[in-house]
Amino acid sequence: MRFLHTSDWHLGRSFHGASTVPQLREVLRSIPDRVREHGVDAVIVAGDVFDHAAPAAELYEVLAEAIRGIREAGALVVITSGNHDSASRLGFQSEWAALGGVHVVTRPDGFRNPVTLRDEHGEVDVYGIPYLEPMLQRDLYPGERFRGHGELLTRVMGEVDETRAARGRRSVVVSHCFAASGGAADPDAGADLVWDLTAGGLDVVPAEIFGGADYAALGHLHGRGSPLPNVRYSGAPLHFSFSEATKPRGGWLVDLDAEGLAAVEWCPFPVPRPLVRLRGALESLLTDAEYREHERSWVEAVLTDRVRPIDAMRRLRERFPHCAHIEFDPEGAVPVERRSYASRVSRRSDLDVVDEFLVHVRSGEALDDIERAVVREAIAAAGTGETLAREGRED
Repeated sequence: MRFLHTSDWHLGRSFHGASTVPQLREVLRSIPDRVREHGVDAVIVAGDVFDHAAPAAELYEVLAEAIRGIREAGALVVITSGNHDSASRLGFQSEWAALGGVHVVTRPDGFRNPVTLRDEHGEVDVYGIPYLEPMLQRDLYPGERFRGHGELLTRVMGEVDETRAARGRRSVVVSHCFAASGGAADPDAGADLVWDLTAGGLDVVPAEIFGGADYAALGHLHGRGSPLPNVRYSGAPLHFSFSEATKPRGGWLVDLDAEGLAAVEWCPFPVPRPLVRLRGALESLLTDAEYREHERSWVEAVLTDRVRPIDAMRRLRERFPHCAHIEFDPEGAVPVERRSYASRVSRRSDLDVVDEFLVHVRSGEALDDIERAVVREAIAAAGTGETLAREGRED
């Protein structure tokens, strides 16, 4: 049996204020082609189908189109809910959907009724575990209390392992969590997302709890990774941040033979609009031919001009229509002291205050001798002098 393991579609997520629906729809339309090309029997979506708990109607249409294409290509579908999804909305009509080969597991106890698939070697049980918030799932194990996601999932997988042993079948587990082997995160999964899910209340789950399954299809991290050989993250199908720009997009092709896990192979997805970080002076970015290949990409520009250019975003978008973010890192700039404005100007003369201000707005560049003379004349002409109350005298 061959699975295509995907996750974290995040239908509805924006990218620096721009909709990602057109790009995501293009990627999802490519999945039926992969199903046909590689003879996939079932496509797995390991949580976070939507980016919000209340998706727009358009997003349901995109999801329906993707599922329809997969089914027409000949594969079954197994979906679980993630922490971004509304389990009740995603699972609505799941009982009827299962009759059409689309298995949507959103009930907290859904893992107790595995989806059973069949091939020439017999039966394969797919245990779908939706995202489980420990404080909200007290009915799963009455009388037991779990302080974190790791404790709850360890308990759930203990029950799954008992069921597996009793049924004696090959097994696949689908879960949405942050799993790490030996307490260490997989660097290929993307450290920035670890912070996101820690802040969101998800604690580390020992990857070893999934070790008894033939394969564990995980979701939540947006970069592919493998805490254990049989425990993997597919990552998201799109790049959702510039920190992911170099990470491949795709899913895992997972083969089970009569004995269990036989092979795992990476299946790349198309990248409709690549992400790129460009660094240089504004005029160089606007004119150099070496940047021509990035004119249709999402662009993050790091400008190295000594003086901050005026209207930089508008000018960049004339060449790079999808420039999404600008940072300033002037070459040769003097490091700016990180103090409050009030503390920087305390007990300073008016000339020094002007100098401090220009150091701030010009990224560390102070007045030169000519500029200092001009400012001194302007202060004198305004009748303020250079030694007013800033010398520290009380009113």
